[in-house]
Amino acid sequence: MKNRWNRREFLQKTSAATLAAMAASAPLPSLLSGCTKKIGQTNGTADTVILLWMAGGMAHTETFDPKRYTPFETGMEGNRVLSTFKSVPTVLDGIHFSEGLESIGKVMDKGTLIRSYVAADLGHILHSRHQYHWHTCYEPPQTVAAPHIGAWIAKELGPKNPVIPAFIDIGQRFTVGEAEELKAFHTAGFLGNEYGPFFIPDPSQGLESVRPPVGMDAKRFERRNQLYNDLISNGPMGEFGSDYQKESLKRSMEQAYMLLNSPEAKAFNLTTEPKESYDIYNTGRFGLGCLLAKRLTQQGARFISVTTEYEPFFGWDTHENGHTRLEGMKKMIDGPVAQLIKDLDQSGHLDRTLIILASEFSRDMMVEGRPDAKVQEQVNQPEILSDMKFYGMHRHFTDGCSILMFGGGIKRGFVYGKTADERPCKTIENPVKIDGIHQTIYHALSIAPDTQYEIEKRPFYTTPDGKGKAVMDLLA
Repeated sequence: MKNRWNRREFLQKTSAATLAAMAASAPLPSLLSGCTKKIGQTNGTADTVILLWMAGGMAHTETFDPKRYTPFETGMEGNRVLSTFKSVPTVLDGIHFSEGLESIGKVMDKGTLIRSYVAADLGHILHSRHQYHWHTCYEPPQTVAAPHIGAWIAKELGPKNPVIPAFIDIGQRFTVGEAEELKAFHTAGFLGNEYGPFFIPDPSQGLESVRPPVGMDAKRFERRNQLYNDLISNGPMGEFGSDYQKESLKRSMEQAYMLLNSPEAKAFNLTTEPKESYDIYNTGRFGLGCLLAKRLTQQGARFISVTTEYEPFFGWDTHENGHTRLEGMKKMIDGPVAQLIKDLDQSGHLDRTLIILASEFSRDMMVEGRPDAKVQEQVNQPEILSDMKFYGMHRHFTDGCSILMFGGGIKRGFVYGKTADERPCKTIENPVKIDGIHQTIYHALSIAPDTQYEIEKRPFYTTPDGKGKAVMDLLA
């Protein structure tokens, strides 16, 4: 039986794991590196990863795996509704997307569509727990702070360009929603702060992230840097942190200072982008995040995450007004995602850049979790729809979800997996789980499948127990 962790227990456990990470000495073996080739290890097909994160639960039947369309009628039976949008053809013969995603549909000849991602059964469904699992590959809570996949990549491969942070996170704020829970996986954990994310909450202000505040001269900045070092020594890190963690934290500041004085900092200034291109990307913070991701990729970034951001009852978290909300979300992502693919393909960067578009789980109007693993009902979905606000994807569905992958050695024009055409629209062919997704990414980057560090006197792998297997059918 799965433990039914609530938010308080989740925070208690992850906070304890963070303290454990602070106290951790250098992970052993300290010289293990993905840059060191191992027997049987192949040459990688990718140098850079871009994760486009659809935070909040993107319904597969309303996006990249549409089912039978049923228009809204007052008094209709909710069980009749599978998709609230018409399906439209893509560039791939016989493959349709949900209406509103026409631009992405036109670039699917450049990538792979996975229709069979199955999220874990974690008991009571919480967005933050499933997002933790997706980003770290480990089910929360853990006794140690599990590193984000971006941190693993930063650690194993290092920066592609020495002045560009190896792990960049665009669009994530910690002032809305479940802030503390989200912080739990936006970390390098025991790997050390230097491998953690460089945050750019608002891409339109990206330049502000890489230069001192107005009115601060070089000497004052240096004094602040010294104060920062003093805080490390005299604060909780100084009291509880290991020498390894302290030095890692200081190196993270040194890396930021190096970027501050580099020509590459201009990449963060979106006002220099040609107007025609800027206007396509300018659909909001996520769209501009895609534009910044393009520019940073061209400057030699290693791992970039761009998120639509999770905030309860907003974005993809469609408990009410699902159909109306999704109209806006599609407008936010369709043009920018397609343009990102086209721009990187045209510049020659797509061949070595692996792009993933994913969400923590899917949605269904009537099913919570999966049919064969009942979980606590969290939303009262009426059987008869008397109001338009109930027309949409309201409940969390973990038995089928869509993922898009482009570039970096991924097959072009390929579809993998299948879900049922009738409710429950669950995976019926080629199920893929998170350890398979992670190990496929690591394989493309030539990070060895047995990469591990000794933490708390036991090996800690990139995937649990090192058992993750790359889905080779996805690779060209």
